[in-house]
Amino acid sequence: MTVAAAEDGARRSSWFWAGMMIASFAIISALRITDAIGETTGFILMACAMMLIIPLTRAGLARQRATGHLSPAVVRYTRRFMIATFGYVLGLGLAVWLHERFGLDGAEAFAIALLPIVPIFAMIWAMGRYLVEEEDEFLRHRAMMASLFGLGVVLAAGSFWGFLETFGVVPHVWAWWTFPAWAIGMGVAQCWMAWRDRSGDEA
Repeated sequence: MTVAAAEDGARRSSWFWAGMMIASFAIISALRITDAIGETTGFILMACAMMLIIPLTRAGLARQRATGHLSPAVVRYTRRFMIATFGYVLGLGLAVWLHERFGLDGAEAFAIALLPIVPIFAMIWAMGRYLVEEEDEFLRHRAMMASLFGLGVVLAAGSFWGFLETFGVVPHVWAWWTFPAWAIGMGVAQCWMAWRDRSGDEA
């Protein structure tokens, strides 16, 4: 298989898994907003949808390897992010189970809420650490631009929905959606920049 063929296959896989993740989040959010599913079911489904980040990441690594953009810092970042992702899924599942089984409140509820929160902090730390460790300025710039785009998605969507909610147009949405929205925005930006770079090379 040629490098170009491997790159094309990896790109298709990246777009496929990114589309699957976005569609999953959108469907789960719509079901939750319309009360078609309950809180517990929504949390569980969202955690399962987060697992799609694993094949998405693998496809991204394959594409970077095919194009020669796979640096040691990227490998370390991916390993840390995957560990934090597993921690998030396990922590969320355990927190929901404890809450449903024992009906905890007060300090105990605060403690179990930290189970999925701490891994999210670890994901953010992994991203920041990558920016420090990455020696390739081009790759570091791309990562920063993707992160900023994801942040812009969160700010725009949060403000838009917040004002609609203030005036009673849409129902309330929990704030935990911010991190998935940021991750989706970052992934979309990375895919777009890769497509733009390839289009420029072909031109």
